[in-house]
Amino acid sequence: MATKPEDRLAQRLPPGQYMARDFPVLHVGDVPRFDQATWHFRVWGDVERPLEFDWRQFSALPHTTVKADIHCVTRWSKFDTTWAGVAFRHLLQLAGPTPSARFVITHGANGYTANVPLTVADNADVLLADTYEGKPLEPIHGGPLRMFIPSRYFWKSTKWCTGVEFSREDKPGFWELRGYNNDGDPWKEERYW
Repeated sequence: MATKPEDRLAQRLPPGQYMARDFPVLHVGDVPRFDQATWHFRVWGDVERPLEFDWRQFSALPHTTVKADIHCVTRWSKFDTTWAGVAFRHLLQLAGPTPSARFVITHGANGYTANVPLTVADNADVLLADTYEGKPLEPIHGGPLRMFIPSRYFWKSTKWCTGVEFSREDKPGFWELRGYNNDGDPWKEERYW
């Protein structure tokens, strides 16, 4: 017997989630203004080659496109979203994490940070995304640049990303320090501690 389309969609929905048709906007603090002339992005910590890019340099890096479902801890999911940006694996090649690097801490505006194991960040679908649905990523959704980790709840995908720190130690981020689960896997419903 053939599987109905609605059954296939239900199999893609993690426990406790509902399918959103729009793209809800949630964040802490004000949406920062993007100034291409002053924007910069840093890579540091347990790496062989620390890096720094201005907007022109970052935009010139090879870009790739990923189509993925996204899931928010507030229970909405959105299917078949299309993102483009620099593959995180490309950044790994450029920076060369040291053998002791086990965690990735992304830094964003307003002092925001989020943490994931390096093994999670080193997936083919993880991006430093600057494009959503074929258009530059809007500031309300994290533009000009957002970490994109579709295998985790969306708070792990740092908006207004300004840097990536590699670390031997786990450093819980903004929401993790406020009671959110340290791993954030939607399929395990890892919402809170």
